[in-house]
Amino acid sequence: MSWIKEGELNLLERISANVLKAGPMPKHVAFIMDGNRRFARKKNMERQEGHMQGFNKLAETLRWCKHLNIPEVTVYAFSIENFKRTKDEVDGLMELARQKFERLLEERDNLEKHGVCIRVLGDLNMLPLDLQQLIAKAVITTRDHNKCFLNVCFAYTSRYEITNAVREMAWGVEQSLIKASDVSEALLGECLYSNNSPNPDLLIRTSGEVRLSDFLLWQTSHSCLVFQSVLWPEYSFWNLCEAILQYQLNHKSIQKARDLHREHQALQQLEADRACVAEHLQYHGNGKPADAQRRQEALQRYTACREERVRDFLQALKHKRDSFFNDLCSEAVSA
Repeated sequence: MSWIKEGELNLLERISANVLKAGPMPKHVAFIMDGNRRFARKKNMERQEGHMQGFNKLAETLRWCKHLNIPEVTVYAFSIENFKRTKDEVDGLMELARQKFERLLEERDNLEKHGVCIRVLGDLNMLPLDLQQLIAKAVITTRDHNKCFLNVCFAYTSRYEITNAVREMAWGVEQSLIKASDVSEALLGECLYSNNSPNPDLLIRTSGEVRLSDFLLWQTSHSCLVFQSVLWPEYSFWNLCEAILQYQLNHKSIQKARDLHREHQALQQLEADRACVAEHLQYHGNGKPADAQRRQEALQRYTACREERVRDFLQALKHKRDSFFNDLCSEAVSA
């Protein structure tokens, strides 16, 4: 099954899509694709076939998202917790991933035609080396595409991602790229695997489970969460429409919460900058209070320097991550 499923919507689907698109539409939708194993039991098939049907449904769902003008999709493909499953099932999932990423590389012309950028989020070091190399090739092959984005969370949990982001900031401090005082909520968000993406507007979980299972905990704090009882391989265009309608009904409150959070975050940063400047002026001012103009000038200088440090650190972090993928590709070529 191809990653990109061609085909138009039928007449009723097109009419419904146009009605939905008259309202506010999510630009980024995340899916917890749950229910593959239950679907396999229900249909008396092997688990591996259930996972295969789940991938086929992803390709179909991406087609619907394309017609609904949803440019970014993030999917929970393989949790770190999934390594605790039986060896046969884990090995089967790794083999399925190999097949699908090999197929993706065969379809590079089609991906370029549609402008699809594939990103894989997670700790790839946990995966077999040959799969790491296939993923790296797929990421590098499509990274300049910019029409639509598919983020595949593989060997991923949100708590691990947040912990890794803290490690990245600690690395930045150790390398003297940033100061400990530069560490902030906003900077942590920039150090997540998903730093190239806006936070999801809508998160959908199938199969009737009503928990996030350690998926995008940081990114979905102001997202619309929709839990649907349908098993993932049985997901339909109408299920997706229902979820989007839920987003539209809650759009105003979601947007208000996001705006308030941005304002609060900016205020927090301003207060932190002021505290650093006040400490600096006190230390260098022999105990004499600085006048308002001097404090303001010092604040502007400090803010500009902090922002420059953060930019340089994030550029270094990007280079480190890009080098990881480039090195994997080089190893694959020389092997």
